[in-house]
Amino acid sequence: MGTQLIILAAGQGTRMNSERPKVLHELGGLPLFAHAIASGADLAPEKIVLVVGNGADAVRDAARALDAEITVVEQSERLGTAHAVSMAREALSGATGDAVVLLGDTPFVRPETLARMAEARRAGNAVVLLGFEAADPARYGRMVLKDGILERIVEWKDASPEERAITLCNGGVTMADSQLLFELIDEIDNENAAGEYYLTDIVRLARARGLGVTVVTCDEDETLGVDSRPGLARAEGMFQARMRREALDCGVTLIAPETVFFSHDTVIGRDAVIEPNVVFGPGVTVETGATIRAFSHLEGAHVGAGAVVGPYARLRPGAELSNNAKVGNFCEVKNAQLGEGAKVNHLSYIGDATIGAASNIGAGTITCNYDGVSKHRTTIGERVFIGSDTMLVAPVSVGDDAMTATGSVITRDVPAGDMAIARARQENKASFALRLFQKLRDAKSARQKD
Repeated sequence: MGTQLIILAAGQGTRMNSERPKVLHELGGLPLFAHAIASGADLAPEKIVLVVGNGADAVRDAARALDAEITVVEQSERLGTAHAVSMAREALSGATGDAVVLLGDTPFVRPETLARMAEARRAGNAVVLLGFEAADPARYGRMVLKDGILERIVEWKDASPEERAITLCNGGVTMADSQLLFELIDEIDNENAAGEYYLTDIVRLARARGLGVTVVTCDEDETLGVDSRPGLARAEGMFQARMRREALDCGVTLIAPETVFFSHDTVIGRDAVIEPNVVFGPGVTVETGATIRAFSHLEGAHVGAGAVVGPYARLRPGAELSNNAKVGNFCEVKNAQLGEGAKVNHLSYIGDATIGAASNIGAGTITCNYDGVSKHRTTIGERVFIGSDTMLVAPVSVGDDAMTATGSVITRDVPAGDMAIARARQENKASFALRLFQKLRDAKSARQKD
């Protein structure tokens, strides 16, 4: 029997004060709801059902972009959490095994916590819920225990003063047999202060059937729900702190950890050195022993072992640096591959290009890759020396061991071993500068007299 994931992502998110659906706001470069899906990935779910509502089309499009099979269902009326879960009934028709309900705005539930909930299910409990001891219970639902057994969950609006004094709160994750879950949902009513169908009522209903119900607890931080801009900022801070800690534990040197920002999928090898104020966008891999120097920005890039990037460098999607390659200060590389030991040291733009091993790209070089309609490619061989301030007008190629003269505009292929010079011959006009400046000064003086 397998496991089914149900992700509730239909909330309005009015406190975000945003045109975007709440669950599409990003944490570490990944939409909030995708973090919930990632939390459940270790359970090897047979089906993932995403319940959407506000901004349904946008959330559906974001779900398609993920590397997972996701069934999207819409909750057109927001009548409560039980009603939201019931929207997944048809998608899970005939499904066996457990259903796990996760909240799309709660990104930090750990896979290990879900594994402990699964153990509690295997121990004979029909329904397992996640709880936490709250430092400030505020308006969380309270978990009411009797003799150590979970009896019911009471929402804050419906709780008595004694129940509001309880600090064990609902963490929003539910695990139960798939068929049983929908049976219990059918028995839920909306006779409460909010007039909603609460999923938490399945605790009371399961207990009335004599079924085993238990709570698995976790740290409060795991249950953090993001429903406002301050909450999103706090979540990002927690995410970054975790990523930095993991990098340090894996043998990465972070000179000023608090200034380095990671994406959800950043991979950095041991003995890599990351200097201050570096930003990793999605899709970056940095191999062992590489150095990313200060104030660099990387996205969709691969940096080989021993390579050096920056300071003040930008690697855009498709940038591939082989071992011991170097991209220096104020350089940008996009959709380009640098061979082993190749160097792009100063003030250059390398886009849509291939650069062979041990080639040197002089300062101020630009691969002119766009003609206003289409992109074109520049191919540079091995051991090539590109002189400073060279414009390579693509499509163009430079053969192995060739050279371009400083200040050249290269519009034709350069054969291997050749030197290309593409600039006007210099002429020096004797005393012309002195005469010109005197003429300009005289003209200015005449204008002032007028």
